[in-house]
Amino acid sequence: MEDHQIIALYWARSQQAIAESDLKYGPYCRTIARNILTIEEDAEECVNDTWFHAWNAMPPQRPGILSAFFAKLTRNLSLDRWRKNRAAKRGGGMVEVALQELEGCLPDRRTPEDQLNASETAAIISAFLRTQTELDRKLFVGRYFHLNSMGELRARFGLTEGQVKSRLHRTRQRLKTALEQEGIAL
Repeated sequence: MEDHQIIALYWARSQQAIAESDLKYGPYCRTIARNILTIEEDAEECVNDTWFHAWNAMPPQRPGILSAFFAKLTRNLSLDRWRKNRAAKRGGGMVEVALQELEGCLPDRRTPEDQLNASETAAIISAFLRTQTELDRKLFVGRYFHLNSMGELRARFGLTEGQVKSRLHRTRQRLKTALEQEGIAL
């Protein structure tokens, strides 16, 4: 089923919207949730919550890219669950490692001024990523949005783990320079 048809089902408040969403985007969303969460039941619950949040968001929202809309919902719900689990267990894992890798090239969001500039920073990062090679952009998004492991990225792109690490490191360095040039305090 086409995306515009699925969106129309949400707008018509048809239960079939959830079934069609799960059929078309369920595996994609489950992959995102599993990359963040280590417990299969938590990942499945986040995907189910994705459909619930989509149900509540449409209408009034009409997503332009349905896959990105579902990915963002799933990612945010999974990160919320991960934070909740981490607060309870204080364990470290792949998600923490990926987020720590980005620490050095992203601004500290603890001050009100930085929070106000979050959308500006996101726009600068998006513009920066559009200037990168397709491979570097896919590696960056795979690692820091989808939270894929180095091994997953290595296998997907036919690179060695060292090449993946090196390319990500250089991309983070270029991002840091781009943010500094735009006056974003790191």
